[in-house]
Amino acid sequence: MEEQEIQTTPLITEEKEPSSLKLILALGIAGLISGVILVGTFIYTDPLIKANKAAATQRAIFKVLEGCESFTTLTLENDKLIEKVVNPDKEEKNDKNELLVYAGYNANKELIGFAIPGSEPGFQDIIGTIFGYDGTKKVIIGFEVLESKETPGLGDKIFKDADFQTNFTALAVEPEIIPVKKGEKQNPNEVETIAGATISSKAVVRLLNKTMAIWQKTIDDYIKENDLNIAEKDE
Repeated sequence: MEEQEIQTTPLITEEKEPSSLKLILALGIAGLISGVILVGTFIYTDPLIKANKAAATQRAIFKVLEGCESFTTLTLENDKLIEKVVNPDKEEKNDKNELLVYAGYNANKELIGFAIPGSEPGFQDIIGTIFGYDGTKKVIIGFEVLESKETPGLGDKIFKDADFQTNFTALAVEPEIIPVKKGEKQNPNEVETIAGATISSKAVVRLLNKTMAIWQKTIDDYIKENDLNIAEKDE
């Protein structure tokens, strides 16, 4: 008797699609975990970022005010500059709308000038700077870029080009600061722009004019009210 082959057909089981409820639940859990990670990262890194920015600003103050040994933080209240009192026992709130300048003093506690922050849209993004200002002579005496995402090799020359930086050793703010082509500077209120980075250069000029429009009269009033004179530099 011959053995007969019995052919069997494999059973095909149809997989059920996950229910909408399970999908929503999975997405919700994933979103919750991601949110917790993001919030935790922000809580951890935010104080570090603020501390780094504060340290960078402090270094820049001493750089744009040559001979500066100490400084006082001044805030604008009711159109007047007053000293900002910082309580070391309390966490300082970061008010983005607060307007600040820094009065710098030499080793003899004589006023050197004011370090003034400013920002302006450039070619790529916001350019953040701080510059030194002599309120007696009404000239800019130093300039430092704190934040910039301008094009490498072009727009970033506003803080890498040594010739461009020489514009800010004795730049008159009156009348309005004017950009001119390289080699064409004839007046103390003119800034020679950088070839290939004209947009970024002009953004710096706009920044200086706009910032001085905010602060010049206020600083003049502060100097008069406090009977201050800017200390003369030793040549």
